[in-house]
Amino acid sequence: MKRIILAVMFVALVAVGCGGKSAEAPKVIDPCFNGAPAWVLSPELEGGLAASGSAKVGPAGMQFAKTEAMAAGRDELARIISLKVQNMVKNFTQVTGVGDAQTVDKVSSQVSKQVANETLNGSRQKNIWQSPCGDLWILVVLDPAVVKEQAKQAVQTSYKNDQALWQQFQAKKAYEELDKEIAKEFGQ
Repeated sequence: MKRIILAVMFVALVAVGCGGKSAEAPKVIDPCFNGAPAWVLSPELEGGLAASGSAKVGPAGMQFAKTEAMAAGRDELARIISLKVQNMVKNFTQVTGVGDAQTVDKVSSQVSKQVANETLNGSRQKNIWQSPCGDLWILVVLDPAVVKEQAKQAVQTSYKNDQALWQQFQAKKAYEELDKEIAKEFGQ
């Protein structure tokens, strides 16, 4: 009986802890984020993809800032979908001298390059917010139906490419067999 009561209490605690998501933004000390909606720092879209982008509203005006923030959001979406990363880390340590006269030289360098190249069909603005400091934030989303369709097309394209490669391999194999037979026939 105690086990059942403990199990019920555990389930109740988990249910309370896993209640609905709060729309309140995480606590941030920076005054520029006072009143920021949760999506500014944690963009989400159930079943789809979401990213936020920002731009300073300046002399070029609101429309320019909106276009720039939208581009930043789309850049982030592209990085979420596919990102090619090249990274190199170099470390060098050298000891010179003897005993108390030893010196250690150490050099470390890191280089990273990230490139994203994606077509974002159906990306759109879902929300917009202007911070007290004049930054314009835009929530850019790819709806679940669009994400599902793009994934389906990517799988089909991949399958077709694999199928074409298999057919090329089979054709090459057949030509090689034909060449062997001709060589046998003519004694080459």
